[in-house]
Amino acid sequence: MAALHGEHILVVEDEAKLARLMKQLLEAFGFKVQTAGSGAEALTYATQERPDLVTLDLRLPDQDGFTVCRQLRQLYHSSVLPVVMVTAMDQPIDHLRGMASGADAYLTKPYDSSELIQTIVTLLEQTATT
Repeated sequence: MAALHGEHILVVEDEAKLARLMKQLLEAFGFKVQTAGSGAEALTYATQERPDLVTLDLRLPDQDGFTVCRQLRQLYHSSVLPVVMVTAMDQPIDHLRGMASGADAYLTKPYDSSELIQTIVTLLEQTATT
C-alpha cells in the first residue's frame, strides 16, 4: 500500500452515524475528509472543492446515488475523479447500475474496513499514474 499524503475524500452518506464512523476511519489513515448528507450537498461541495475521491451511498434523501454519480462524471468530464459506491443495495442489478453510472468500485454494507481502505488507495494510485 502506498504512502498516503492527505488526499481529500468526500463521503456522501445521509446516516450521520455511518458518515461519522467512515470519516473517523479515513482520517485515521491520513485522509482529509468532508461529509455530505445529500446529493445536492455533495454536488455543491464537489463544484467548489475538487475532492480526490468520493465515497457515495445510493440511498440519499433528495436523489439516488446513481444520479449523483452521473452528475459528478459530467462535472469532471475531463479529469479523473474516482467514485466508490458504498451501499446496502446488494443485488447484482444494483452493482451493474452503479458501474454503468460511472462508479469505479462498488462495496456493500456492512463493508470490511480494510477492503474499503485498500480500494481507496488502489484507485488513488491509479489516478496518480494517469
